[in-house]
Amino acid sequence: MASSVDPRFGVALREFRERRGLSLRSLGQLAHRSKSHLHELEGGLKAPTVDTARHLDRILDAGGVLARLVDAPIDHAAEAGELRARVAASDVSNDMLERIEQGVDDLASSYPTMAPADLLPLVRRHLSYVVRLLDGRVTLAQQRRLLVAGGWLAVLRATVHIDLRQRNAAAAHLRAARDLAEHAEHPEIQAWCLETRAWDVLTQGDYRSALDLSQQAQRVAPQGSSARIQATAQEARAWARIGDVAATRRTLDRVERLAANLPVPERAEHHYRYDPAKAAAYTATTLAWAGDPGAEQVARAVLTDLDPHGDGGARPRRSASARLDLGLALVAAGQPDEAVALGAQAVASGRVVPSNWWRAAELLAKVEDLGVPEAAMFRELCVEYAPSRRSTADSTPG
Repeated sequence: MASSVDPRFGVALREFRERRGLSLRSLGQLAHRSKSHLHELEGGLKAPTVDTARHLDRILDAGGVLARLVDAPIDHAAEAGELRARVAASDVSNDMLERIEQGVDDLASSYPTMAPADLLPLVRRHLSYVVRLLDGRVTLAQQRRLLVAGGWLAVLRATVHIDLRQRNAAAAHLRAARDLAEHAEHPEIQAWCLETRAWDVLTQGDYRSALDLSQQAQRVAPQGSSARIQATAQEARAWARIGDVAATRRTLDRVERLAANLPVPERAEHHYRYDPAKAAAYTATTLAWAGDPGAEQVARAVLTDLDPHGDGGARPRRSASARLDLGLALVAAGQPDEAVALGAQAVASGRVVPSNWWRAAELLAKVEDLGVPEAAMFRELCVEYAPSRRSTADSTPG
């Protein structure tokens, strides 16, 4: 008499058949069974008899695996009990999980102000701790919280590697972040992975890929999420680099609409929480890259807000970027002398991260082409402060 259908039987039958390189028709000819019968066995649509299982074991040289699956029916009560135990058993306290999640937020909030080389070991250590906990005894709910924390940390780590121009390491950790997000069913982290890739290829000059990735991120990101707004802003930057001013303007208008009713986040410096106050800075950067005449006014306002006293302000990295943005806007507006002075201030601050260095290089090339006398001094500063080959090589350990 046939036993109840064990889904493992069909899986095992298919694996042994494919291992032998046999089609369903070929196996049917060897076993004297119809192709449709074998298809039903593999799909779990029909229960095999013990004799059929033993016969297929011999044909496929399966070592009795198939017959044992028929002889030993599933102990559903035992499997259900194991699942209930898994749900209830844990070596991880709720307090521990809350500390991990707080640590993730702390690191993401440190990103705008801490040097990438200093932030990286902190992110690595926190991520290693999460991985160790995932290897332990956790409930299903706790596992998901750990997967989410790991996903945020992995995408942050990839971002830091991009800032250090360690692109092989960045790609590896973006893949890990994507996998963790998929397991946790967390579309916002998935969207941030795509947005981060868009930023990376944008800084490498692949503007069309950046456009495609930022649009993919918008499709994946939840409605109203920071990831969707940031991915839209990234699309605007891609259009700017392509040179389509009209598309740039349209996309910036979409960013403004998306962020119109967004409250200021509790931690405004959190890298993964869109702060409406940053909108002007994004607009200045984007318009400057597009060569839009309106870039100068916006860029000046942003720099005044970030650095009112000329000492770098509370966000010196962002102030350095704002100076480069204003410099590019001034070149386009026919004011290269002031552009050189701003570029020199940005570079000499030591706050231009490696992934943003191309902006300084672009400004240098433009003022040199215009024959600005101070361009020689600016070049000397760029040579002095340029990221070293040793600190930015792809071979740097991840």
